[in-house]
Amino acid sequence: MQPVLAAVCCFIAYALVYRFYARHLGSRIFQLDPAATTPAHAQRDGIDYVPCRRMVLFGHHYASIAGLAPMLGPAIAVIWGWLPGMLWVVLGTLFIGAVHDFSALVVSMRHRGMSIGKVAEDLIGRRAKGIFLLIILFLICLVMGVFVRTVAGLFTADFYPESVLPTFSLMAIAMVIGWLVYRRGVSVVRLTVVGFFLMLVSIGVGLNVGKPDMGSDSWILILLLYAFAASTLPVWSLLQPRDYLNSWLLYLGLGTAYVGLFVLNPQFAAPAVDAHPADAPPIFPFVFIVIACGAISGFHGLVSSGTTSKQIDKETDALPIGYGGMVGESILGLLAVLACTAGFRSAESWSEHYSSWGAASGLAEKMRAFIDGSATFLGALGIPMELAQAFIALVAVSFALTSLDSGTRLLRYNIEEISQSLRVPAMGQRYVASTLAVVLIGFFAFYEIEGQPVGLALWSLFGSTNQVLGALTLLAVSIYLRQKGRNYIYTFLPMAFMLTVTIIAMVLDIRKYLAGGQVLLLGVAGSIFVLSVWLVVEAVIRFRSDTAAVMASGD
Repeated sequence: MQPVLAAVCCFIAYALVYRFYARHLGSRIFQLDPAATTPAHAQRDGIDYVPCRRMVLFGHHYASIAGLAPMLGPAIAVIWGWLPGMLWVVLGTLFIGAVHDFSALVVSMRHRGMSIGKVAEDLIGRRAKGIFLLIILFLICLVMGVFVRTVAGLFTADFYPESVLPTFSLMAIAMVIGWLVYRRGVSVVRLTVVGFFLMLVSIGVGLNVGKPDMGSDSWILILLLYAFAASTLPVWSLLQPRDYLNSWLLYLGLGTAYVGLFVLNPQFAAPAVDAHPADAPPIFPFVFIVIACGAISGFHGLVSSGTTSKQIDKETDALPIGYGGMVGESILGLLAVLACTAGFRSAESWSEHYSSWGAASGLAEKMRAFIDGSATFLGALGIPMELAQAFIALVAVSFALTSLDSGTRLLRYNIEEISQSLRVPAMGQRYVASTLAVVLIGFFAFYEIEGQPVGLALWSLFGSTNQVLGALTLLAVSIYLRQKGRNYIYTFLPMAFMLTVTIIAMVLDIRKYLAGGQVLLLGVAGSIFVLSVWLVVEAVIRFRSDTAAVMASGD
């Protein structure tokens, strides 16, 4: 099959499933009410709870979930061929991932904008909340630490230092827009045009001025300071406008890349399926684990219930933002599959890059396949390769940083909830919690084991932890729907599939760590496995108690 024809089939699937399946979920299953009061209005505080226009909030949500992972996961998974990754990115999103993001948003919205961990306490019990908080703590610290490390690497002279100036220019432009919108009432549309133009100009300037020459450790410190500031400032001052502008950057990047794909009309350099590449783990279940954020991601549930649910203006906005935002990320994941399989000039060059599981060393090196492949598509439009690489690198870096500032804020919320559970109010103070969050992220970015950063050493556990959190979120939503007397099959079946796949993967990983004597990985993987099984047991107990209550009432 030609890459162009494959892309067309995928876009038809997106449109049809959103038109019929997603709307059925919104109107019949979750029964969204445009007149209902959302937490953004009921608990408005001007810092975290702030009503937001649907278009702006979509941009914030989309940018927050579309970090490095939907580009990085497919860039790794195409070692098994282009077809498995493409099918999982599209079908996994439409029937599992988008359902997960949307349902987590709705349930949090109807529980005063609380995080999914706090919602789990109401739905399942107090122990469930503690388990969720521990899993969330580990997941965010790990993934944000790796993101910081990877972005710092991309900023160095060996990769794309020309992306530094436009990246930080975007932050300054966003803060000015936030101030003008919320303090001076200037039109969002007018500022969007001006801000986006300045952002594009900064890319050209970044190519023609002196490029910074700093080591990755220095960049890590700078990024951690940025994360602290972004997590403590009011959402309207940086988070909302920056994510909104970032979303327009991604729209332009996606649009031009897909147009370039159609103009270039390349062939696949990768095979459709290679079930046994050198040194790689088995395609089942690991293709479902490696491609996390491009299909389903537990981190998205944290964004939906952590920041988006606190800013949503009307309940009916949840469908285009929650479900539609995940479809948008899937389109990015699809581009990653195409760029890393059809963006190579020949089958020989692809085979050299993906000759074995460990051939492309380092996450920054794996990102190079996506950046260079997408730049090849842009080259078909007459854009110089150097400019195309700088633009795609800016897209990748900007969304990694967007996930970083949202992730740090989410980690702050998580620490605040832990402080409430432990009855240590000082730990839950905004600046204290943010400081702890940054320190924990910094640990995963800096600390090394046998010469390798601990975040990278544990990266293999990211997919499993992320997917199991997504499955457990769907489990909590299923209990919510059952308690409301709604048909919960739409969330229960995806939950059962993801839980089964993830537990199989975790068992295989634990066996590998045990055989290899990898004590750290064995301890972390074993802990996540035990916590996950424990939470499932808690949910089964709640299911049985709900059933007994219904039978006793005579319903």
